[in-house]
Amino acid sequence: MQKNLIYYQHGERIIQAGNIEKKMFIIIEGSVEISLAEGINRVVVATLNKGDFFGEISLFANTPRSAHVTAMGNVKLVYIDSVEQLKNFLIKNPNFAAKMVQTLATRLAKTDEILIGKVSELNRLQLTREV
Repeated sequence: MQKNLIYYQHGERIIQAGNIEKKMFIIIEGSVEISLAEGINRVVVATLNKGDFFGEISLFANTPRSAHVTAMGNVKLVYIDSVEQLKNFLIKNPNFAAKMVQTLATRLAKTDEILIGKVSELNRLQLTREV
């Protein structure tokens, strides 16, 4: 997978929210910052480091990127740009496959927590309107 190496310098945008592309990244060196932006407001939602991955949803869904990803310092990444390539990588790297499952489960649990909070908030708002 050496041919899929890519380098970024500090502050360079790796992923632009809204773009459509099929690429997942694994951090070989350095750190990246994941952020969401709405208008002039920007919120950092995560900082990822060596061994972490991002952008995996783009391999499975033909939807725009939901977040910005920016290099924090010099960053070396490897990218995977097809489901077949990901399957082969996971077969050859079972420890990474296990880490990926755990990470995705954690991300899904956090998303569920946010959704449950929003549903509760909507229910409270509806109750106050009915009173």
